[in-house]
Amino acid sequence: MKNKTLHILFLSSYIAVLIWSVIHPRNLLTWFLELVPGILGVLLLIFTYPRFKFTNLTYVLLWISAIFIAIGGHYTYANMPLFDWLRDTFHFQRNHYDRFVHFTEGVTAAVLLRELLLRKSPLKRGKLLLFIVAGISLSFSAFYELTEFAVAKIAGKSAEAFLGLQGDVWDTQWDMLMGLTGAVLALLALGGVQDQLLTRKQNEGQKSGHFRLS
Repeated sequence: MKNKTLHILFLSSYIAVLIWSVIHPRNLLTWFLELVPGILGVLLLIFTYPRFKFTNLTYVLLWISAIFIAIGGHYTYANMPLFDWLRDTFHFQRNHYDRFVHFTEGVTAAVLLRELLLRKSPLKRGKLLLFIVAGISLSFSAFYELTEFAVAKIAGKSAEAFLGLQGDVWDTQWDMLMGLTGAVLALLALGGVQDQLLTRKQNEGQKSGHFRLS
């Protein structure tokens, strides 16, 4: 399957899930707050696509994260049915879908940032790159939690479903930890795979002059 066809498939399937997610969501305000940042991100990817194309690894992870966020927006993170079943079956204290999504977002952020920095900055592969990417990924998680805090202050009780605390006073810290854990594991487990894809993309791009790897 050609890359462009694959990317169109990712986009069209995301749009289909997005449409499904907005049909009778559990909480429309929560859907809006959860989905709008992701929709803006997709629009940015579409706008920059003619000039900058990520490797398929990054696009796959972006697609997975976007789908998970759409599902969370539809049900709210505290009421995702599959994770309700896991909670009841394994006697968890809460629905852990929000932490699962924060973990996948950490994975996605790390892979995306690593590719951007390798291709658009003087940074090279190594421990410094790993440290910087992990730090930026954690800062993204912290920024999201601060955004939740701001929304909660503005919207009051109507934003409770968006916060999804489920009675856990350490929910914010857990979310950031899951994001950081996902980022570090992604860097360690997927760095080699990403390097191979970047090398292949660089070799293909040298023929057309449209790819630069710093």
